Amino acid sequence: MNANQSDVVVGISSGTRVLIVDSQAIVREGLSVLLALEDDLSVIGHAPSAEECMANAHRLDPDLIITELEPRGAAALEDLRRTFPSAIVLVLSVMATEEAIRLALAAGAHGYVLKESGRIELLHGIRAVIGGTRFLCERAAARVVRSYLGDSVAGTVTQISTPITRSERDILSMVARGLSNKHIARLRQRSVRTIEKQRAMLMRKLGLRNAAELTRFALKHGLVQAEAATGDNSHAPIV
Repeated sequence: MNANQSDVVVGISSGTRVLIVDSQAIVREGLSVLLALEDDLSVIGHAPSAEECMANAHRLDPDLIITELEPRGAAALEDLRRTFPSAIVLVLSVMATEEAIRLALAAGAHGYVLKESGRIELLHGIRAVIGGTRFLCERAAARVVRSYLGDSVAGTVTQISTPITRSERDILSMVARGLSNKHIARLRQRSVRTIEKQRAMLMRKLGLRNAAELTRFALKHGLVQAEAATGDNSHAPIV
């Protein structure tokens, strides 16, 4: 397809410049309408494929690319990363397999959101990657966590031998679900410094060294399920 026949639509930008890449027009147009409601986001264009974006790169200067996982897989993502090296890439896909998620991340994607996700989760993901944090939506995070920990560990629930308070239990659960200290502080209406101190004290109390061990502990003791590693309307940043 030549430039005169291009399906790329380019708009005027203000705020974070967003480029949408999806083979389905209804998805491109629907996302454009949804993101237009956000004052800090501006859709500068949308296209049906990475190839169309590459052919019209001179007309585009995105800060963020929201793209489906094309049949070409990693090749399409790598093309986008090469063409727009300074842009952040967030995959929005129907594919929920661990293989697809890992492929996207390995190809340079900064985050992965499933198309079944709601508006709030998508916006969490957008703002997380813009802020420099890698992001997996709830179900994608659950896939990766379950693979990392193994079904045998996730399926074994035991009692907690060291007494912990309700507050400590809540913080442990939120850390295991992937919430950042900043997000936990906002939910609990506390300062980030307070949450950091409480988290450090909890880890010392339980003899745990990092977030991975906290997650493993929470799964083992039934504080969070591997199939739903993040809670409703929450997000899972990967630090």
